[in-house]
Order: sequence, then C-alpha cells, then structure tokens
Amino acid sequence: MLVLNIILAVFIIITTITFAYFKFKQTRTTLPIRKKWYRYRAGEMLSVFLTLFGINQIFLYPTLITYVIGAIFIIYGVTVFIGNFKRARHYGKFVVEEFSLNN
Repeated sequence: MLVLNIILAVFIIITTITFAYFKFKQTRTTLPIRKKWYRYRAGEMLSVFLTLFGINQIFLYPTLITYVIGAIFIIYGVTVFIGNFKRARHYGKFVVEEFSLNN
C-alpha cells in the first residue's frame, strides 16, 4: 500500500509540473491556435491530477465518505480529460500549419 501511495504521489507531482509547463507555454505563445492547444493540454493534465488525487485518497482513507468524494473526483477527472483530449487532438492538427503560415 505504501508503494502504491508513493507511485501515485510521484505521478501527481509530475502532472502538476506538466500542468504548470503547459500553462506557462500558453501565456508565452502569440499564435492563437497554439494558445488553445496548450490550454487544452494543460486541462488534460489537471484532469489527470484530479483522477489520481481521487484514487490516492481512496487508498489512504478507506471510509464511505472518502469513497464517495474520490468517486466524484475520478468521474469528473475522466470526463474533463475526454473533452480536453478531443479538443487538443482537434487543434493539434492545425498547430503545425499555423506555425508554417506565420514564419
């Protein structure tokens, strides 16, 4: 159980760092489609963070209230991830084209 908690904590830290990275890249870019693409990639990382946090809490505190709140986090994280993944995939098709047109 301790090893699983450590693994989940490491992944939570990694998703937090990648979320910050994509948000930083979003603020630094001037191309509008790339800005949207970075926003949705950051949203993906935030939803993975929520999902992992819900799973981690369920393993740390096995009570009924934690199961309910963890399930809410997991369900919300998965649905937000699916939406952001679809949007990032859509805008990802145009990122290279936009870059080539603006340079």
